[in-house]
Amino acid sequence: MTARPEKAPAARQVLEILNHLARQAGPVPAAAVARDLGLPRSTTYQLLATMVESGFVVHLADERRYCLGTAAYELSSGYSRSEPLVRLARVPMTRLAERTGHVAHLAVLHGNEVLYVIENRPAGAPQLNSDVGVRLPAELTASGKAMLAALPAAQVGALFMNPDAFAGRAGAASLPALRALLAQTRRRGYAVEDGEVTPGIAAVGVAVIDRAGYPVAGVAVSFPREVAPAGIVDEVVRTAQVVSSRIGGPSTR
Repeated sequence: MTARPEKAPAARQVLEILNHLARQAGPVPAAAVARDLGLPRSTTYQLLATMVESGFVVHLADERRYCLGTAAYELSSGYSRSEPLVRLARVPMTRLAERTGHVAHLAVLHGNEVLYVIENRPAGAPQLNSDVGVRLPAELTASGKAMLAALPAAQVGALFMNPDAFAGRAGAASLPALRALLAQTRRRGYAVEDGEVTPGIAAVGVAVIDRAGYPVAGVAVSFPREVAPAGIVDEVVRTAQVVSSRIGGPSTR
């Protein structure tokens, strides 16, 4: 039988290098990584250079060694934050979808994107571009805008310092425009989305706040644009408060 060619070998090699670095007691030379994993040196250096550019690996030039970068730790901390959060939020999110009759989401921030960790879709609800495990630009989504509006201004500036951080489609396209949008969100008390992610679909979102005042997640409901949002907003606010109280945060705003 003819062996099937391996799919995405470079992706597998990247994961092997990250796992290898995570198991080391300290920074290691590229030559040691190549030797231990049985990779060509040229391939190892190329992959390490790419991972350094993306922040997953740090190159200690003076020592000629490599170690995990902040992006790798963000993935780890993101999982550790979202896993218990999902367990605590699952029932309130299910009830939110049942009460509104529309799709209810829970998302967390990962850099300048949102990662969806819960999606409750009632029967007959329209298909959306969001789902569990999907990442979308935070400045386009209701849950993302709600969380960004609750962050310190300096942190928002750091996340969107580079113009390339913006999605380049509907929504804020610059840091000043984003700051103005987030100011409106704070005054309103909830975030809105109007077709930025899925044409014809609107959404409202509210941040889940922990005891330190940090927006650990965003609760949102998506619905057809022609639906009046007033009652939905009340339900989203109530659900965000319930989830906040379950993680030790404020139960009212």
